[in-house]
Amino acid sequence: MRLPSFADVRDAAARIAPHALVTPVLRSDRLDALLGASVVFKCENLQRGGAFKFRGATNAVWSLSDEEAARGVVTHSSGNHGNALAMAARTRGIAAHVVVPEGAVRAKVEAIRMAGATLHRCAPSTAARERMTADLQAETGATLVHPYADTRVMAGQGTLVPELLRQAPGVDTLIFPVGGGGLAAGCSVAAHAIDPRIVLFGAEPEGADDTARSLETGRRAERFTADTVCDGLRTLVGEPNLEVLRAHEVNVLRVSDAEAVAAMKLLWAELRLVVEVSSATVFAAMLRHRERFAGRHICSVLSGGNVDLDALPW
Repeated sequence: MRLPSFADVRDAAARIAPHALVTPVLRSDRLDALLGASVVFKCENLQRGGAFKFRGATNAVWSLSDEEAARGVVTHSSGNHGNALAMAARTRGIAAHVVVPEGAVRAKVEAIRMAGATLHRCAPSTAARERMTADLQAETGATLVHPYADTRVMAGQGTLVPELLRQAPGVDTLIFPVGGGGLAAGCSVAAHAIDPRIVLFGAEPEGADDTARSLETGRRAERFTADTVCDGLRTLVGEPNLEVLRAHEVNVLRVSDAEAVAAMKLLWAELRLVVEVSSATVFAAMLRHRERFAGRHICSVLSGGNVDLDALPW
């Protein structure tokens, strides 16, 4: 697979501009004081569909030829990417098939359904997801839009970076959650194309720390069983995504579930924003590693805000 370039990010920004929102950045004196740093939060929880995923999905959908688009799109997703792809497909009037594992967050599954996708349920394993997706692709002729290991998706996710750097000039540090690595890869490419001096961090739960282990050992971790409340970050990092993170020297920091939940509550209270626990890993990582961030000008990407209000993690 060809890795994304900054030219891909620029093209994606033009492609998605009629559809995606320019999300705001927020800050808090109290949170700055807690960290001993200056922090802005890029609020992708306020993006269409409630997550950054709409950027990459929209870029992928509008990259298709008319002939490809007529056959629709297919993916597997525990929630946010499936919702984003369904919404993006609707902007082009094409079919979307989404394979969803059993046990996915109910609110996210309902959002996919409401966006107009055809849902296909499977066992809660990566192998089951991939197998059913491949079967659907063969049956329908739909184009696979992988949740993260797709050049078009990575480029689309990276479009938030030039946007935020215009909103918050002077940022010298960027931190984002890491699951499959689509957001992390796209942001890394875009940030270093604009300013190679920007320091890049990822945040990952201890119960799904495959990216941190992969970077530490020099080879991609094997399949694993995630053990974390951060449902959006339970995915094994993609091979091309890991290659981008390694090339851009991204330092991935681990946090416990308890730290992520505490950070989530703090963000809800201080920013008056609904953010997912997966999103809160970035602030949890900054709190756990204050010495790494002291005195810096940081942008923290709040990746999504789709939560089941009847099943909060506290």
